[in-house]
Amino acid sequence: MAQEFRLKDISSLTDIKEFDKVESEVEGVQDGKVLVLKFDGQVHAMSPKCTHYGAPMKLGVVSPDGRITCPWHGACFNIYTGDVEDAPAPNALNKFEVYEKNGAVYIKGDESAIKSGQRDPVFKCSASAPDRVVIVGGGSGTLGVIQAIRELKYKGAITIISTELNIIIDRTKLSKALIPDPKKIEWRPKEWYDAASIETISDEVTSVDFSGKKVSTKSGKTVPYSKLVLATGGIPRTLPLPGFKDLGNIFLLRFITDVQNILQAVGDKGKKIVVIGSSFIGMEVGNALSKENQVSIVGMESAPMERIMGDQVGRIFQRNLEKAGVQFYLNASVAKATPSESDSSVVGAVHLQDGTVLPADLVIIGVGVRPATDFLRGNPAIQLEKDGSIKTDEFFAVPSLQNDVYAIGDIATYPYHGPGTDPGTGTYTRIEHWNVAQNAGRGVARAIVHSLSSSQKLLKPKRFIPIFWSALGAQLRYCGNTPNGWDSLVMKGEPENAKFVAYYCKGETVVAVATMGMDPIMTKCSELMRRGNMPTKSEIEGGVDVLAVEVPKNVTI
Repeated sequence: MAQEFRLKDISSLTDIKEFDKVESEVEGVQDGKVLVLKFDGQVHAMSPKCTHYGAPMKLGVVSPDGRITCPWHGACFNIYTGDVEDAPAPNALNKFEVYEKNGAVYIKGDESAIKSGQRDPVFKCSASAPDRVVIVGGGSGTLGVIQAIRELKYKGAITIISTELNIIIDRTKLSKALIPDPKKIEWRPKEWYDAASIETISDEVTSVDFSGKKVSTKSGKTVPYSKLVLATGGIPRTLPLPGFKDLGNIFLLRFITDVQNILQAVGDKGKKIVVIGSSFIGMEVGNALSKENQVSIVGMESAPMERIMGDQVGRIFQRNLEKAGVQFYLNASVAKATPSESDSSVVGAVHLQDGTVLPADLVIIGVGVRPATDFLRGNPAIQLEKDGSIKTDEFFAVPSLQNDVYAIGDIATYPYHGPGTDPGTGTYTRIEHWNVAQNAGRGVARAIVHSLSSSQKLLKPKRFIPIFWSALGAQLRYCGNTPNGWDSLVMKGEPENAKFVAYYCKGETVVAVATMGMDPIMTKCSELMRRGNMPTKSEIEGGVDVLAVEVPKNVTI
């Protein structure tokens, strides 16, 4: 039942200026806090922490279209309702009535809502319409679809078919923290799916009959669909080199079971671990294991992530991990793996092309993924791109299939409309980011619900700026993308102390931004990019403060 509570830290609403954000304690509620902000002349009170990882929303970025964005990972909420606007937030923020009386400021709301700080936007429902959305895959993109489509009051049936044993987990935690317990990283319990009338099938889709609108599975099931969403993700690449296919204790990292197997091999710590690949996955898992083991990372570039992040930024990552004891072997190629002298069934060493021999109790391969679309090869109704991905339109629909089939996540090549792309058509690209998959899923849900409605209003695609993060001795934030490359880098801050902002430029256009220890600059840049007001390279070099740049009201991309 709603009650009245006084705010301890605010005495008058007139003191709060436009776009101001003030976090205040709630009198009478232990550890209770709310965020009070003024937007468009109106004062709002809402939960103060992002529902993703708990970032303080008082450091978030407010945009003129009524959004407030988390300072860490890009989760975005509607100021008026608290509803989720962009991934990766699983839950909405609670909103409270706020008013002033007798020389004090009060909110009205339930004590439980103040304490919880969030609400599940998906209510218990029963599938009452004849339509059926089938989603193939159990990752971030699928989460985006099911969350948003039920938020939008879709009444049809929903079926998820996935080879993953645990639906749906925070996969980012596998490499960053090596968490082996799925209960600790699953976004929703099984009861949530049941309450939302979402059927989950643990099986592998082996083929799709696009004309008959049905999918077939390895176990012999046939599942019909009205709308089909392909969200199968990526398959980790292996090494076609001697020893790697035959020897034990050589691991890929994609599923909970991989983490469990790795930790079992690590055992009582103190192991010699070779990580092949200086990718984000490789470095994250190397960083996570370095505290109690001897970790070596082998990379083909002269600096970790050099092709994407550049030598200067890559060296910062390298120094961070070296402080944790990680040893790097760069500009290196792997020749083979050889067995242990004590047990010929498991790996004992990794040999490099230059003759270097790295003793190894276990090996982890992190050399990227490829689109998981093998089940579609040879299907006459769909044409895969050279990399195995599926080309889509701006709504992530497969153009040749009458807006009945969508592809999202690691398998989708879609027209990206961020800075540095073709201003009319965008630039087709494939992006392997957790946030991109989930935002694409949310967009697909919106398109499906609109296609089934009687509305004659033209649906405009909801474009977003990709956001990525990583744990590399410090928290990396990244926004934007470089499908057409970048030709210069502007560094600000203290790179020598791993506190920096890196602006990636194509000519005068800033196409991507990476930060460490400089929140909320990345979030502000993503909003400026989204609305077409990101400062130019020359302006950045001239010292412009992006946090002081106004986000325009009348410009969107």
